[in-house]
Amino acid sequence: MRERTGPQRVTNVELFFDLVFVFAVTQLSHFLLAGPPHHGAVRTGLEAALLLIMVWQLWAYTTWVTNWLDPDRIAVRLLLLGLAVVSLVMSAALPTAFTSSGLIIGASYLVMQVGRSAFAVAGIGDRGVRLNFERILSWCVVSGLLALGGGFAHGAARDLLWASAVAVDLLGGIVGFYTPWHGRSRTADWTIEGGHFAERCQGFILIAIGESIIVIGATLAERLGSESTLTGAEITAFLVAVISSIGFWWIYFDRSAKDAADVIARSADPGRLGRSAYHFIHPVMVAGIIVAAAADGESASAAAGNGWGGHASAWAASLILAGPAIFLGGHAAFKFTIWRKVNWPRIIAIVVLGLLGVAAAAVPAVVLSACAAATVVAVAIADQIWAPPPAESGSRTEAKKPSPARE
Repeated sequence: MRERTGPQRVTNVELFFDLVFVFAVTQLSHFLLAGPPHHGAVRTGLEAALLLIMVWQLWAYTTWVTNWLDPDRIAVRLLLLGLAVVSLVMSAALPTAFTSSGLIIGASYLVMQVGRSAFAVAGIGDRGVRLNFERILSWCVVSGLLALGGGFAHGAARDLLWASAVAVDLLGGIVGFYTPWHGRSRTADWTIEGGHFAERCQGFILIAIGESIIVIGATLAERLGSESTLTGAEITAFLVAVISSIGFWWIYFDRSAKDAADVIARSADPGRLGRSAYHFIHPVMVAGIIVAAAADGESASAAAGNGWGGHASAWAASLILAGPAIFLGGHAAFKFTIWRKVNWPRIIAIVVLGLLGVAAAAVPAVVLSACAAATVVAVAIADQIWAPPPAESGSRTEAKKPSPARE
């Protein structure tokens, strides 16, 4: 077990484990960039979301474990390195998850969920925490077997079994992993170190934003490597993509990241905030950033092919507008969960992005991307102008002592 003598910092081996998920996020972006196959855009979007949830569940469950177990112990370190290897194999299979690599995905999910939980049961000495992981292990056996079954299945059956697997894992957290004869866990029993958990989730947001930078840089390098000269439309597309990524970073990290971490660190029930604000809501923001990264690639391709006259396809337009909308919606939910206040600039921005969809077919892809990026930047500016002064935040019934967080 970790020493609980003070704030827990993220260790180097945890960061090494996270590096594998840089590749996973890259693979998910490529899944979207490949475009919708014959079965349509809606199903492609749902399948990408399903894969993201599976990836997130594997990462987040490991983060919960390393909040209790000491990564500096050799056994725990070997666990993380073993999980990293399995994650790498699974990540490599993501683009063909619904065709030829289903069994790799399903088997990897089973091995990680069951193996990690069994290790925690064997390694944790605290009776209350160990009982919690015994419950989790029971649920992970069910979800892992469903994922494995999906690997053997094909078509809609695979989709259904994998959706059932992640539903089991998500429902388990909601109901306290209720197990016959073992009862259920209360979030108050999840004695996590809130600051450590928040820092890990912040790191995953950085991973997702980093993927956007990779897409932008790789596309730019490809164009610079060709013999043609960059056009004004291409330069604009690259600048818009960079500004959009900066906007995502600014909105999340300028104020709410640190302040929310302070709230969960001082909360009397950090497990509840860890489950709701971080485990359930953060993957929504990650999804928005991944979609936006794919949109950057689509916009750059349209600019390279047809310059200012390159209009976005229906698929590209949906990516361009959906990415910021999903991110802002997730961030609004995050802020509401922490501070119980509706953030209207984010709500208004989502409405604006929806209205842009009406004109999406009539404007060039670069212009549509610029409008989406301007909407994100407008939210960041609104935060600077209308943010209230530092004040007590978080639920009065939760906080052990006042926390100086800004809404």
